[in-house]
Amino acid sequence: MAPANINSQNVLDYPNKHTIFMVWNFTGDANAKGAFKKVCALMSNLNNSANVRFPESKASVVMGISYRAWHKLGLPAPLPKELADFKPVVGARHTAIATEGDLHFHIRGDENSYCIDVAAVVTDALSGAATCIEEVHGFKYWDSRSILGFVDGTENPHGPDRQYFGMIGDEDPAYKGGSYLFVQKYLHDLTAWKSLTVEEQEKVFGRSKKDDIEMSDEVKPSNAHSALANVGDDLKIVRDNMPFGNMATNEMGTYFIAYASTFSTVVKMLTNMFVGVPEGNYDRILDFSTPKTGTLFFVPTFDMLDEFSG
Repeated sequence: MAPANINSQNVLDYPNKHTIFMVWNFTGDANAKGAFKKVCALMSNLNNSANVRFPESKASVVMGISYRAWHKLGLPAPLPKELADFKPVVGARHTAIATEGDLHFHIRGDENSYCIDVAAVVTDALSGAATCIEEVHGFKYWDSRSILGFVDGTENPHGPDRQYFGMIGDEDPAYKGGSYLFVQKYLHDLTAWKSLTVEEQEKVFGRSKKDDIEMSDEVKPSNAHSALANVGDDLKIVRDNMPFGNMATNEMGTYFIAYASTFSTVVKMLTNMFVGVPEGNYDRILDFSTPKTGTLFFVPTFDMLDEFSG
């Protein structure tokens, strides 16, 4: 639920059965502002229509804007306090790379038809002004598991905490009700992963595979994913990850998507994972999971989008 009197985009919902993630880059300055105004106006329309037509399907679309696009489009200053170009997080063995992107769309619903239709409308609106550089179709796998077979999102906040950790509050009044959005597209080496025994896989995650029970600190390896990606109960993010890919070509992956009130929480998590604690003790899951993208966006409220649309 958004803060009182603020009409926020739907960043707090839980993962749906179907998702399309799209990243767009403007091809030049000439048509960018017009196309952006058009797509901003569409956001309220598409979401209102979804609420009326599919009230039970949890259908929505969320748009994020990058630091580069914010400047390119001449949007208001000062910017959201933590909006900047994402800087790579470099460890001794693995790197969280940084990639470009101007706009990000997170389209989700229990009916895949809705996702397809909204992706088509967004494409029509941006055609001629921007190029889609990523389009990833995600799906729900069993009981919210990643394609690696383990439950994903166990550490997500719930109840009032979800808003506290997922939306900007009074610390940045001009952008209250907005959210930082960080995405990474990971590809998994399933051949290598499947060569591990279940016991070895559980040590990578620090959890039981079947029942999703976290290992005790006495048993859990210090480089387990749950040991390094969880940076404390007072520093959480709202994850909405989805699996995707092509099994025959061994190109299965996880689209990592985080909504957060502070991007510094995400940076701390990535530093723990890629650099390690202590340095060199990196997240073991990275030996089987390679990030191919990494981009930070800001998710404005619907009120801001209405202003941007002119």
